[in-house]
Amino acid sequence: MSSLPGLLVVILPLFYNVAAACSDGTCKLLDECSSDGDCGTGLYCFSCPFGFLGSRCVRSTVTNQFKLINNSLPFNKYAFLTTHNAYAIDGEPSHTGVPRVTFTNQEDSVTQQLNNGVRGLMLDTYDFDGDVWLCHSFEGQCHDFTAFEPALDTLKEIEAFLSANPTEIVTLILEDYVHAPNGLTKVFTDAGLMKYWFPLTSMPRNGQDWPLVSDMVAKNQRLLVFTSIASKEQSEGIAYQWNFMVENQCKRIPSIKPISFLRINLFLFPLVNLLFGHVLIFNFIDGDGGRKAGSCPNRAESSPLNDKSKSLVLVNYFRSTPIKPITCEDNSGELINMLQTCFGAAGNRWANFVAVDYYKRSEGGGSFQAVDTLNGKLLCGCDDVHTCVPGSTSEACSQS
Repeated sequence: MSSLPGLLVVILPLFYNVAAACSDGTCKLLDECSSDGDCGTGLYCFSCPFGFLGSRCVRSTVTNQFKLINNSLPFNKYAFLTTHNAYAIDGEPSHTGVPRVTFTNQEDSVTQQLNNGVRGLMLDTYDFDGDVWLCHSFEGQCHDFTAFEPALDTLKEIEAFLSANPTEIVTLILEDYVHAPNGLTKVFTDAGLMKYWFPLTSMPRNGQDWPLVSDMVAKNQRLLVFTSIASKEQSEGIAYQWNFMVENQCKRIPSIKPISFLRINLFLFPLVNLLFGHVLIFNFIDGDGGRKAGSCPNRAESSPLNDKSKSLVLVNYFRSTPIKPITCEDNSGELINMLQTCFGAAGNRWANFVAVDYYKRSEGGGSFQAVDTLNGKLLCGCDDVHTCVPGSTSEACSQS
């Protein structure tokens, strides 16, 4: 016991020196921090208990490949960060007056996601309450306790972003349960988005390249929308997703009935999050078929990943049951390893879209670094888009 004061004399200055080493926006990637204000541009202060002790500066924004390299290549030659269930946001207030009982997958608003460089949004659209709503539900039905908000609200956020950022392109991937005639067309029209619509007739089939991004921007065709309902190509001119892209498997919750779904949310899921555990939930739920190391099977609705008649590739990497505390680990090295696996499964094609939960959570670079890797591979064959020599198209990598 007599040595304790001496130890404290030695240890406390060490902690002080670490804390004082950087602050006021001078902290770099993985430096220890105490607040977001300590971290430099494009970083924020975050704690990942499964990756490191304490809080460190990790990435919070995507590299804009168009500004860094160019926007003069076909759309399918670039990669984009995509948020799974982008609308299922922690803390979203109830819009039905009924407490919400369902999973969430993101922490930021859609506007914040877009401002941080997300360019693909996965949305689940439903007929509900005489309108189109975004819901995280089951069996194709939206309920008061699974509804997030009217789709119009989110679509207006997207319109505001496109209006304020005239060189950016946003892709919407809809898990679509809207059956009202022209229901989607109406809500997109009401949101003011039709003026940005990329027409179905201009979408390439048979594996051809997409138009140049610069041409899409010049024509103001900067919103791509894909639906999971094939008939809407004829009825509303909305592209059927799997006519244009391949997608790897992302297991849902195949064996759980609504009552079990509710019990998981009300009792098991908060407990699992609280305890930072995941053994219990995996014993209870059959899923995550798209997260097995070394394997990248196609989703049932999709053609095989190596079907090159579809020129876009989507890689999903998220758990059937989102568990926030361990997502920082998922979005780090494991994600890049899966992108390598899916590259081979897709006939040596790199993903154009990579979809994740809690996109900002990581052990450092996370999903942002994964997209930098993809754009490096796509644009110049380098391991990071930052090492591409400006203006190069192949194997021209700087040493910095």
